[in-house]
Amino acid sequence: MVTRVNGFSGMDIDSMVKNLMTAKRIPMDKLTQQKQLTQWTRDSYREMNSKLVDFQANKLNKTYSLSSAMNSNKAVLSGNADALKATATGDANGVDMKISITQLASKGKMETIGAGSDFTTSSTLADLGASTSDTYKLKVNDQTFSFTSSTSISEIISKLNANSDAKVSASFDEIKGKLIITSNTIGSSSNVKLGIDVGDNTLLDLFNGIEKNTAGTDAIVFINNTKMVKNSNSFTVNGVLLNLTATTSTTSNPGTDPAVSGDTDNPVKIGIVSDPTQTISTIKSFIEDYNSLMSLMNSKISEEKYRDYPPLTDEQKADMKEADITNWTEKAKSGLMKNDDILTSTISSMRAVISEKLGNLASIGITTGQYYEGGKLYLDEEKLTAALSNNPLMVTSIFQGTANAPKDGIFAKMAAKVDISLDSLVKRVGTSKYSTDLTIAYKEESVMGKKLKEYNSRISDLQTILDNTETRYYKQFTAMETAMNKLTSQSSSLFSTSS
Repeated sequence: MVTRVNGFSGMDIDSMVKNLMTAKRIPMDKLTQQKQLTQWTRDSYREMNSKLVDFQANKLNKTYSLSSAMNSNKAVLSGNADALKATATGDANGVDMKISITQLASKGKMETIGAGSDFTTSSTLADLGASTSDTYKLKVNDQTFSFTSSTSISEIISKLNANSDAKVSASFDEIKGKLIITSNTIGSSSNVKLGIDVGDNTLLDLFNGIEKNTAGTDAIVFINNTKMVKNSNSFTVNGVLLNLTATTSTTSNPGTDPAVSGDTDNPVKIGIVSDPTQTISTIKSFIEDYNSLMSLMNSKISEEKYRDYPPLTDEQKADMKEADITNWTEKAKSGLMKNDDILTSTISSMRAVISEKLGNLASIGITTGQYYEGGKLYLDEEKLTAALSNNPLMVTSIFQGTANAPKDGIFAKMAAKVDISLDSLVKRVGTSKYSTDLTIAYKEESVMGKKLKEYNSRISDLQTILDNTETRYYKQFTAMETAMNKLTSQSSSLFSTSS
Protein backbone atom coordinates (compact mmCIF):
# COMPACT_ATOMS: atom_id res chain seq x y z
CA MET A 1 0.00 0.00 0.00
CA VAL A 2 1.34 3.39 -1.04
CA THR A 3 1.71 6.02 1.69
CA ARG A 4 -0.01 9.21 0.60
CA VAL A 5 1.89 12.33 1.67
CA ASN A 6 0.50 15.82 1.61
CA GLY A 7 1.64 19.17 2.93
CA PHE A 8 5.45 19.17 3.01
CA SER A 9 5.71 20.88 -0.37
CA GLY A 10 2.43 22.67 -0.04
CA MET A 11 0.86 20.62 -2.85
CA ASP A 12 -2.65 19.08 -2.50
CA ILE A 13 -1.75 15.67 -3.91
CA ASP A 14 -5.23 14.16 -3.34
CA SER A 15 -6.83 16.90 -5.43
CA MET A 16 -4.20 16.57 -8.13
CA VAL A 17 -4.65 12.80 -8.36
CA LYS A 18 -8.42 13.20 -8.36
CA ASN A 19 -8.23 15.65 -11.27
CA LEU A 20 -5.95 13.34 -13.22
CA MET A 21 -8.28 10.35 -12.55
CA THR A 22 -11.37 12.27 -13.67
CA ALA A 23 -10.31 11.99 -17.30
CA LYS A 24 -9.25 8.39 -16.83
CA ARG A 25 -12.69 7.51 -15.39
CA ILE A 26 -14.65 8.70 -18.45
CA PRO A 27 -14.66 5.24 -20.12
CA MET A 28 -15.73 3.68 -16.80
CA ASP A 29 -18.58 6.19 -16.41
CA LYS A 30 -19.81 5.47 -19.92
CA LEU A 31 -19.68 1.72 -19.32
CA THR A 32 -21.53 2.05 -16.02
CA GLN A 33 -24.17 4.21 -17.69
CA GLN A 34 -24.64 1.62 -20.44
CA LYS A 35 -25.09 -1.07 -17.80
CA GLN A 36 -27.63 1.08 -15.95
CA LEU A 37 -29.62 1.65 -19.15
CA THR A 38 -29.65 -2.09 -19.81
CA GLN A 39 -30.89 -2.78 -16.28
CA TRP A 40 -33.63 -0.17 -16.59
CA THR A 41 -34.66 -1.56 -19.96
CA ARG A 42 -34.78 -5.08 -18.55
CA ASP A 43 -37.01 -3.91 -15.69
CA SER A 44 -39.31 -2.16 -18.19
CA TYR A 45 -39.54 -5.39 -20.16
CA ARG A 46 -40.43 -7.27 -16.99
CA GLU A 47 -43.30 -4.86 -16.29
CA MET A 48 -44.63 -5.45 -19.81
CA ASN A 49 -44.13 -9.20 -19.40
CA SER A 50 -46.24 -9.10 -16.23
CA LYS A 51 -49.05 -7.25 -18.06
CA LEU A 52 -48.99 -9.69 -20.96
CA VAL A 53 -49.00 -12.76 -18.70
CA ASP A 54 -51.95 -11.38 -16.77
CA PHE A 55 -53.87 -10.62 -19.97
CA GLN A 56 -53.15 -14.01 -21.51
CA ALA A 57 -53.20 -16.45 -18.60
CA ASN A 58 -55.64 -14.82 -16.19
CA LYS A 59 -58.01 -13.17 -18.67
CA LEU A 60 -57.96 -14.77 -22.13
CA ASN A 61 -57.25 -18.35 -21.09
CA LYS A 62 -59.29 -18.38 -17.88
CA THR A 63 -61.88 -15.73 -17.09
CA TYR A 64 -63.04 -14.97 -20.63
CA SER A 65 -62.85 -18.53 -21.93
CA LEU A 66 -65.16 -20.06 -19.33
CA SER A 67 -68.44 -21.20 -20.84
CA SER A 68 -70.27 -19.32 -18.09
CA ALA A 69 -68.54 -16.07 -19.08
CA MET A 70 -70.42 -15.94 -22.39
CA ASN A 71 -73.62 -17.68 -21.35
CA SER A 72 -76.75 -15.70 -22.23
CA ASN A 73 -79.19 -18.33 -20.96
CA LYS A 74 -80.69 -18.53 -17.50
CA ALA A 75 -82.68 -21.36 -15.94
CA VAL A 76 -85.78 -20.28 -14.01
CA LEU A 77 -87.17 -22.80 -11.48
CA SER A 78 -90.64 -23.14 -9.99
CA GLY A 79 -92.30 -25.78 -7.83
CA ASN A 80 -90.01 -27.77 -5.53
CA ALA A 81 -86.90 -25.71 -6.27
CA ASP A 82 -85.15 -27.17 -3.19
CA ALA A 83 -84.91 -30.57 -4.92
CA LEU A 84 -82.34 -29.52 -7.50
CA LYS A 85 -80.17 -26.74 -8.84
CA ALA A 86 -80.24 -25.94 -12.54
CA THR A 87 -77.69 -23.98 -14.57
CA ALA A 88 -78.37 -23.23 -18.21
CA THR A 89 -75.31 -23.57 -20.45
CA GLY A 90 -74.75 -21.78 -23.72
CA ASP A 91 -76.16 -24.88 -25.47
CA ALA A 92 -79.54 -24.71 -23.69
CA ASN A 93 -82.20 -25.34 -26.33
CA GLY A 94 -85.07 -23.60 -24.55
CA VAL A 95 -87.19 -26.73 -23.99
CA ASP A 96 -89.27 -26.40 -20.81
CA MET A 97 -88.91 -29.35 -18.43
CA LYS A 98 -91.01 -30.82 -15.62
CA ILE A 99 -88.84 -32.99 -13.38
CA SER A 100 -89.77 -35.50 -10.68
CA ILE A 101 -86.96 -37.06 -8.63
CA THR A 102 -87.85 -40.41 -7.09
CA GLN A 103 -84.37 -41.57 -6.11
CA LEU A 104 -80.96 -39.96 -5.65
CA ALA A 105 -77.71 -41.57 -6.68
CA SER A 106 -75.72 -42.77 -3.68
CA LYS A 107 -72.39 -44.34 -2.81
CA GLY A 108 -71.83 -47.83 -1.45
CA LYS A 109 -71.03 -47.80 2.26
CA MET A 110 -69.91 -50.24 4.93
CA GLU A 111 -70.43 -49.50 8.64
CA THR A 112 -69.34 -51.53 11.64
CA ILE A 113 -71.56 -52.02 14.69
CA GLY A 114 -69.17 -49.90 16.71
CA ALA A 115 -66.89 -50.28 19.73
CA GLY A 116 -68.63 -47.66 21.87
CA SER A 117 -68.06 -44.02 22.71
CA ASP A 118 -64.88 -44.49 24.76
CA PHE A 119 -62.58 -44.22 21.76
CA THR A 120 -61.21 -41.45 19.53
CA THR A 121 -59.08 -41.45 16.40
CA SER A 122 -55.97 -41.35 18.59
CA SER A 123 -56.95 -44.67 20.23
CA THR A 124 -54.90 -47.69 19.21
CA LEU A 125 -56.10 -51.18 18.32
CA ALA A 126 -54.71 -52.30 21.67
CA ASP A 127 -57.22 -49.94 23.31
CA LEU A 128 -59.93 -51.82 21.41
CA GLY A 129 -58.65 -55.15 22.78
CA ALA A 130 -56.19 -56.18 20.10
CA SER A 131 -53.51 -58.73 21.00
CA THR A 132 -49.91 -57.60 20.76
CA SER A 133 -48.96 -60.82 19.00
CA ASP A 134 -51.58 -60.73 16.22
CA THR A 135 -51.87 -58.96 12.90
CA TYR A 136 -55.24 -57.54 11.95
CA LYS A 137 -56.21 -57.45 8.30
CA LEU A 138 -58.75 -55.73 6.11
CA LYS A 139 -59.34 -56.51 2.44
CA VAL A 140 -61.23 -53.84 0.50
CA ASN A 141 -61.77 -53.94 -3.27
CA ASP A 142 -58.92 -56.44 -3.67
CA GLN A 143 -56.50 -54.31 -1.63
CA THR A 144 -55.20 -55.93 1.57
CA PHE A 145 -54.16 -53.83 4.58
CA SER A 146 -52.38 -55.11 7.71
CA PHE A 147 -52.26 -53.48 11.15
CA THR A 148 -50.82 -54.22 14.59
CA SER A 149 -52.04 -53.47 18.10
CA SER A 150 -49.96 -50.27 18.19
CA THR A 151 -51.69 -48.85 15.10
CA SER A 152 -53.97 -45.91 15.86
CA ILE A 153 -57.41 -45.48 14.30
CA SER A 154 -56.20 -42.29 12.59
CA GLU A 155 -53.37 -44.27 10.98
CA ILE A 156 -55.87 -46.83 9.69
CA ILE A 157 -57.99 -44.09 8.13
CA SER A 158 -54.93 -42.43 6.61
CA LYS A 159 -53.64 -45.68 5.11
CA LEU A 160 -57.01 -46.56 3.55
CA ASN A 161 -57.52 -43.08 2.13
CA ALA A 162 -54.01 -42.94 0.68
CA ASN A 163 -54.47 -46.10 -1.39
CA SER A 164 -56.01 -44.93 -4.68
CA ASP A 165 -56.52 -48.51 -5.90
CA ALA A 166 -58.87 -49.25 -3.01
CA LYS A 167 -61.20 -46.46 -4.24
CA VAL A 168 -62.67 -45.83 -0.78
CA SER A 169 -62.72 -43.12 1.89
CA ALA A 170 -62.57 -44.13 5.55
CA SER A 171 -63.85 -42.23 8.57
CA PHE A 172 -64.52 -42.85 12.27
CA ASP A 173 -67.67 -42.00 14.21
CA GLU A 174 -66.55 -41.28 17.79
CA ILE A 175 -70.15 -41.26 19.08
CA LYS A 176 -70.60 -44.99 18.52
CA GLY A 177 -67.03 -45.97 17.81
CA LYS A 178 -67.89 -46.93 14.22
CA LEU A 179 -65.42 -47.49 11.41
CA ILE A 180 -67.12 -46.31 8.21
CA ILE A 181 -65.82 -47.06 4.72
CA THR A 182 -67.45 -45.32 1.76
CA SER A 183 -66.88 -46.01 -1.93
CA ASN A 184 -65.36 -43.17 -3.96
CA THR A 185 -67.65 -44.01 -6.87
CA ILE A 186 -71.37 -43.40 -7.10
CA GLY A 187 -74.32 -45.21 -8.63
CA SER A 188 -75.55 -48.80 -8.69
CA SER A 189 -72.07 -50.14 -9.48
CA SER A 190 -70.66 -48.45 -6.39
CA ASN A 191 -69.93 -50.81 -3.49
CA VAL A 192 -67.41 -51.62 -0.78
CA LYS A 193 -66.25 -55.11 -1.70
CA LEU A 194 -64.77 -56.90 1.32
CA GLY A 195 -62.64 -60.02 1.29
CA ILE A 196 -64.55 -63.30 1.77
CA ASP A 197 -61.78 -65.60 3.01
CA VAL A 198 -61.25 -66.39 6.67
CA GLY A 199 -58.89 -63.84 8.16
CA ASP A 200 -59.48 -61.24 5.45
CA ASN A 201 -61.31 -58.81 7.74
CA THR A 202 -60.16 -59.50 11.29
CA LEU A 203 -59.78 -55.76 11.83
CA LEU A 204 -63.56 -55.36 11.69
CA ASP A 205 -63.98 -57.74 14.64
CA LEU A 206 -62.37 -55.10 16.88
CA PHE A 207 -65.25 -52.80 15.94
CA ASN A 208 -67.78 -55.57 16.75
CA GLY A 209 -68.26 -56.66 13.14
CA ILE A 210 -70.32 -55.32 10.23
CA GLU A 211 -73.65 -53.63 10.91
CA LYS A 212 -74.48 -53.03 7.24
CA ASN A 213 -72.84 -52.96 3.82
CA THR A 214 -75.09 -51.32 1.25
CA ALA A 215 -74.48 -50.91 -2.46
CA GLY A 216 -74.88 -47.57 -4.15
CA THR A 217 -77.94 -46.57 -6.10
CA ASP A 218 -78.60 -44.77 -9.39
CA ALA A 219 -80.58 -41.58 -9.60
CA ILE A 220 -84.08 -42.03 -11.02
CA VAL A 221 -85.75 -38.98 -12.53
CA PHE A 222 -88.76 -38.41 -14.75
CA ILE A 223 -88.32 -35.54 -17.21
CA ASN A 224 -91.48 -34.60 -19.06
CA ASN A 225 -92.87 -38.02 -18.03
CA THR A 226 -89.89 -39.91 -19.45
CA LYS A 227 -87.93 -42.06 -16.99
CA MET A 228 -84.17 -41.52 -16.92
CA VAL A 229 -81.62 -43.47 -14.83
CA LYS A 230 -78.30 -41.75 -14.07
CA ASN A 231 -75.27 -42.96 -12.13
CA SER A 232 -74.70 -39.45 -10.78
CA ASN A 233 -76.68 -36.65 -9.18
CA SER A 234 -75.18 -34.21 -11.66
CA PHE A 235 -75.84 -34.42 -15.40
CA THR A 236 -76.89 -32.28 -18.37
CA VAL A 237 -80.19 -32.48 -20.23
CA ASN A 238 -81.25 -30.12 -23.04
CA GLY A 239 -78.21 -27.95 -22.32
CA VAL A 240 -79.17 -27.51 -18.65
CA LEU A 241 -76.83 -28.79 -15.92
CA LEU A 242 -78.92 -30.46 -13.23
CA ASN A 243 -77.66 -31.08 -9.69
CA LEU A 244 -80.11 -33.25 -7.76
CA THR A 245 -80.31 -32.60 -4.01
CA ALA A 246 -83.57 -34.26 -2.84
CA THR A 247 -86.51 -36.34 -4.01
CA THR A 248 -89.70 -34.54 -4.94
CA SER A 249 -91.90 -35.86 -2.12
CA THR A 250 -94.34 -38.76 -2.56
CA THR A 251 -96.79 -39.86 -5.21
CA SER A 252 -99.95 -37.82 -5.64
CA ASN A 253 -101.89 -41.02 -6.43
CA PRO A 254 -101.98 -43.40 -3.46
CA GLY A 255 -101.27 -46.98 -4.39
CA THR A 256 -98.87 -46.19 -7.23
CA ASP A 257 -95.08 -46.45 -7.06
CA PRO A 258 -93.48 -43.10 -7.91
CA ALA A 259 -90.28 -44.89 -8.93
CA VAL A 260 -92.29 -46.52 -11.69
CA SER A 261 -94.76 -43.80 -12.60
CA GLY A 262 -92.75 -40.70 -11.78
CA ASP A 263 -95.95 -39.30 -10.32
CA THR A 264 -94.92 -37.06 -7.41
CA ASP A 265 -96.95 -34.29 -5.87
CA ASN A 266 -94.35 -31.52 -6.11
CA PRO A 267 -92.23 -31.69 -9.28
CA VAL A 268 -89.73 -29.05 -10.40
CA LYS A 269 -90.44 -26.95 -13.46
CA ILE A 270 -87.59 -25.40 -15.42
CA GLY A 271 -87.86 -22.69 -18.06
CA ILE A 272 -85.07 -21.00 -20.02
CA VAL A 273 -84.97 -17.23 -20.45
CA SER A 274 -82.47 -14.98 -22.20
CA ASP A 275 -80.19 -13.05 -19.83
CA PRO A 276 -77.32 -11.31 -21.64
CA THR A 277 -76.01 -9.59 -18.49
CA GLN A 278 -72.99 -11.89 -17.98
CA THR A 279 -72.04 -11.94 -21.65
CA ILE A 280 -72.17 -8.15 -21.91
CA SER A 281 -70.07 -7.86 -18.74
CA THR A 282 -67.44 -10.23 -20.14
CA ILE A 283 -67.22 -8.44 -23.49
CA LYS A 284 -66.98 -5.02 -21.79
CA SER A 285 -64.21 -6.30 -19.51
CA PHE A 286 -62.31 -7.71 -22.49
CA ILE A 287 -62.55 -4.41 -24.37
CA GLU A 288 -61.37 -2.45 -21.31
CA ASP A 289 -58.43 -4.80 -20.72
CA TYR A 290 -57.52 -4.87 -24.41
CA ASN A 291 -57.65 -1.07 -24.73
CA SER A 292 -55.62 -0.60 -21.56
CA LEU A 293 -52.88 -2.98 -22.69
CA MET A 294 -52.75 -1.53 -26.21
CA SER A 295 -52.58 2.00 -24.82
CA LEU A 296 -49.69 1.06 -22.54
CA MET A 297 -47.70 -0.62 -25.31
CA ASN A 298 -48.35 2.24 -27.75
CA SER A 299 -47.19 4.76 -25.15
CA LYS A 300 -43.98 2.77 -24.58
CA ILE A 301 -42.99 2.54 -28.24
CA SER A 302 -43.76 6.23 -28.87
CA GLU A 303 -42.30 7.64 -25.64
CA GLU A 304 -39.85 10.50 -26.20
CA LYS A 305 -36.19 9.64 -25.76
CA TYR A 306 -33.87 12.25 -24.19
CA ARG A 307 -30.41 11.37 -25.44
CA ASP A 308 -28.85 14.30 -23.55
CA TYR A 309 -29.90 12.79 -20.24
CA PRO A 310 -27.70 9.73 -19.57
CA PRO A 311 -27.86 8.02 -16.15
CA LEU A 312 -26.18 10.10 -13.45
CA THR A 313 -22.92 8.97 -11.90
CA ASP A 314 -22.46 8.96 -8.13
CA GLU A 315 -20.16 11.99 -8.42
CA GLN A 316 -22.80 13.91 -10.37
CA LYS A 317 -25.53 13.04 -7.86
CA ALA A 318 -23.37 14.32 -4.99
CA ASP A 319 -23.55 17.86 -6.41
CA MET A 320 -27.30 17.86 -7.14
CA LYS A 321 -30.53 18.34 -5.19
CA GLU A 322 -32.85 15.37 -4.72
CA ALA A 323 -35.61 16.93 -6.86
CA ASP A 324 -33.15 17.58 -9.68
CA ILE A 325 -31.91 13.98 -9.50
CA THR A 326 -35.50 12.71 -9.74
CA ASN A 327 -36.33 14.89 -12.73
CA TRP A 328 -33.11 13.96 -14.51
CA THR A 329 -33.64 10.24 -13.90
CA GLU A 330 -37.20 10.40 -15.25
CA LYS A 331 -35.87 11.79 -18.52
CA ALA A 332 -33.02 9.25 -18.54
CA LYS A 333 -35.55 6.40 -18.27
CA SER A 334 -37.88 7.86 -20.89
CA GLY A 335 -37.95 6.17 -24.30
CA LEU A 336 -36.14 2.99 -23.28
CA MET A 337 -38.63 0.95 -25.35
CA LYS A 338 -39.15 3.45 -28.17
CA ASN A 339 -39.91 1.54 -31.39
CA ASP A 340 -39.18 -1.74 -29.57
CA ASP A 341 -39.53 -4.65 -31.99
CA ILE A 342 -41.22 -7.07 -29.54
CA LEU A 343 -43.87 -4.57 -28.46
CA THR A 344 -44.41 -3.36 -32.03
CA SER A 345 -44.91 -6.95 -33.19
CA THR A 346 -47.28 -7.68 -30.28
CA ILE A 347 -49.41 -4.64 -31.08
CA SER A 348 -49.53 -5.59 -34.75
CA SER A 349 -50.48 -9.23 -34.10
CA MET A 350 -53.20 -8.33 -31.57
CA ARG A 351 -54.71 -5.80 -33.96
CA ALA A 352 -54.61 -8.39 -36.74
CA VAL A 353 -56.78 -10.74 -34.66
CA ILE A 354 -59.38 -7.98 -34.31
CA SER A 355 -59.13 -7.04 -38.00
CA GLU A 356 -59.90 -10.62 -39.05
CA LYS A 357 -63.24 -10.42 -37.24
CA LEU A 358 -63.94 -6.73 -37.82
CA GLY A 359 -67.02 -7.38 -39.95
CA ASN A 360 -68.58 -9.69 -37.37
CA LEU A 361 -67.61 -7.36 -34.55
CA ALA A 362 -69.18 -4.37 -36.26
CA SER A 363 -72.43 -6.31 -36.63
CA ILE A 364 -72.68 -6.66 -32.84
CA GLY A 365 -71.66 -3.08 -32.03
CA ILE A 366 -67.87 -3.26 -31.65
CA THR A 367 -65.78 -0.92 -33.80
CA THR A 368 -62.26 0.52 -33.86
CA GLY A 369 -61.42 4.17 -33.38
CA GLN A 370 -59.44 6.54 -35.60
CA TYR A 371 -56.07 5.45 -37.00
CA TYR A 372 -54.20 7.62 -34.49
CA GLU A 373 -55.90 5.85 -31.54
CA GLY A 374 -53.78 2.75 -32.01
CA GLY A 375 -56.52 0.16 -32.46
CA LYS A 376 -58.77 1.25 -29.61
CA LEU A 377 -62.12 -0.58 -29.48
CA TYR A 378 -65.51 1.03 -28.91
CA LEU A 379 -68.73 -0.70 -27.85
CA ASP A 380 -72.33 0.12 -28.73
CA GLU A 381 -73.98 -1.72 -25.83
CA GLU A 382 -77.49 -1.32 -27.24
CA LYS A 383 -76.48 -2.99 -30.49
CA LEU A 384 -74.69 -5.78 -28.61
CA THR A 385 -77.77 -6.42 -26.46
CA ALA A 386 -79.93 -6.71 -29.59
CA ALA A 387 -77.46 -9.13 -31.17
CA LEU A 388 -77.47 -11.31 -28.05
CA SER A 389 -81.27 -11.39 -28.06
CA ASN A 390 -81.40 -12.41 -31.72
CA ASN A 391 -78.46 -14.84 -31.95
CA PRO A 392 -76.46 -15.40 -28.74
CA LEU A 393 -74.56 -18.39 -30.19
CA MET A 394 -73.23 -16.25 -33.02
CA VAL A 395 -71.88 -13.68 -30.54
CA THR A 396 -70.30 -16.40 -28.44
CA SER A 397 -68.64 -18.01 -31.47
CA ILE A 398 -66.93 -14.72 -32.39
CA PHE A 399 -65.08 -14.68 -29.08
CA GLN A 400 -64.91 -18.31 -27.97
CA GLY A 401 -65.12 -20.12 -31.29
CA THR A 402 -67.40 -23.11 -31.78
CA ALA A 403 -67.43 -26.57 -30.23
CA ASN A 404 -65.71 -27.92 -33.37
CA ALA A 405 -63.27 -25.01 -33.69
CA PRO A 406 -62.64 -23.39 -30.27
CA LYS A 407 -59.31 -21.97 -31.46
CA ASP A 408 -61.06 -19.81 -34.06
CA GLY A 409 -62.40 -17.44 -31.42
CA ILE A 410 -60.80 -14.06 -30.67
CA PHE A 411 -59.79 -15.11 -27.14
CA ALA A 412 -57.87 -18.21 -28.26
CA LYS A 413 -56.24 -16.52 -31.25
CA MET A 414 -55.12 -13.52 -29.24
CA ALA A 415 -53.78 -15.75 -26.46
CA ALA A 416 -51.68 -17.60 -29.05
CA LYS A 417 -50.25 -14.32 -30.39
CA VAL A 418 -49.38 -13.09 -26.90
CA ASP A 419 -47.72 -16.44 -26.19
CA ILE A 420 -45.30 -15.82 -29.08
CA SER A 421 -44.42 -12.42 -27.62
CA LEU A 422 -43.83 -13.95 -24.19
CA ASP A 423 -41.45 -16.49 -25.73
CA SER A 424 -39.49 -13.60 -27.27
CA LEU A 425 -39.32 -11.82 -23.91
CA VAL A 426 -38.09 -14.97 -22.17
CA LYS A 427 -35.22 -15.32 -24.67
CA ARG A 428 -34.23 -11.67 -24.62
CA VAL A 429 -34.91 -10.64 -21.03
CA GLY A 430 -35.01 -13.85 -18.99
CA THR A 431 -38.53 -13.28 -17.66
CA SER A 432 -41.11 -15.96 -16.87
CA LYS A 433 -44.03 -16.49 -19.25
CA TYR A 434 -46.09 -17.91 -16.39
CA SER A 435 -45.67 -15.35 -13.61
CA THR A 436 -46.77 -11.75 -13.05
CA ASP A 437 -44.38 -11.37 -10.10
CA LEU A 438 -42.19 -8.28 -10.56
CA THR A 439 -39.64 -9.56 -8.03
CA ILE A 440 -38.99 -12.95 -9.61
CA ALA A 441 -35.35 -13.51 -10.55
CA TYR A 442 -34.27 -13.17 -14.16
CA LYS A 443 -32.86 -16.13 -16.08
CA GLU A 444 -29.17 -15.32 -16.48
CA GLU A 445 -28.76 -17.12 -19.81
CA SER A 446 -30.99 -14.67 -21.65
CA VAL A 447 -29.58 -12.19 -24.18
CA MET A 448 -29.72 -9.31 -21.69
CA GLY A 449 -28.46 -11.52 -18.87
CA LYS A 450 -25.35 -12.36 -20.87
CA LYS A 451 -24.92 -8.72 -21.83
CA LEU A 452 -24.99 -7.64 -18.18
CA LYS A 453 -22.45 -10.34 -17.31
CA GLU A 454 -20.19 -8.89 -19.99
CA TYR A 455 -20.65 -5.38 -18.59
CA ASN A 456 -19.76 -6.62 -15.10
CA SER A 457 -16.62 -8.31 -16.41
CA ARG A 458 -15.49 -5.24 -18.35
CA ILE A 459 -16.23 -2.94 -15.42
CA SER A 460 -14.23 -5.19 -13.09
CA ASP A 461 -11.25 -5.22 -15.47
CA LEU A 462 -11.42 -1.47 -15.99
CA GLN A 463 -11.66 -0.86 -12.24
CA THR A 464 -8.47 -2.83 -11.74
CA ILE A 465 -6.72 -0.65 -14.33
CA LEU A 466 -8.01 2.53 -12.67
CA ASP A 467 -6.90 1.34 -9.23
CA ASN A 468 -3.44 0.56 -10.59
CA THR A 469 -3.27 3.94 -12.35
CA GLU A 470 -4.31 5.79 -9.20
CA THR A 471 -1.71 3.89 -7.19
CA ARG A 472 0.95 4.76 -9.76
CA TYR A 473 0.04 8.45 -9.59
CA TYR A 474 0.34 8.45 -5.80
CA LYS A 475 3.68 6.67 -6.00
CA GLN A 476 4.96 9.27 -8.45
CA PHE A 477 3.74 12.19 -6.37
CA THR A 478 5.13 10.59 -3.20
CA ALA A 479 8.49 10.16 -4.86
CA MET A 480 8.39 13.76 -6.04
CA GLU A 481 7.36 14.96 -2.59
CA THR A 482 10.19 12.98 -1.01
CA ALA A 483 12.71 14.40 -3.49
CA MET A 484 11.52 17.95 -2.89
CA ASN A 485 11.72 17.48 0.86
CA LYS A 486 15.28 16.16 0.47
CA LEU A 487 16.21 19.11 -1.78
CA THR A 488 14.70 21.59 0.70
CA SER A 489 16.64 19.95 3.54
CA GLN A 490 19.90 20.15 1.60
CA SER A 491 19.28 23.81 0.69
CA SER A 492 18.64 24.68 4.33
CA SER A 493 21.83 22.91 5.37
CA LEU A 494 23.91 24.79 2.78
CA PHE A 495 22.33 28.05 3.76
CA SER A 496 23.24 27.42 7.41
CA THR A 497 26.82 26.51 6.58
CA SER A 498 27.36 29.62 4.41
CA SER A 499 26.05 31.92 7.06
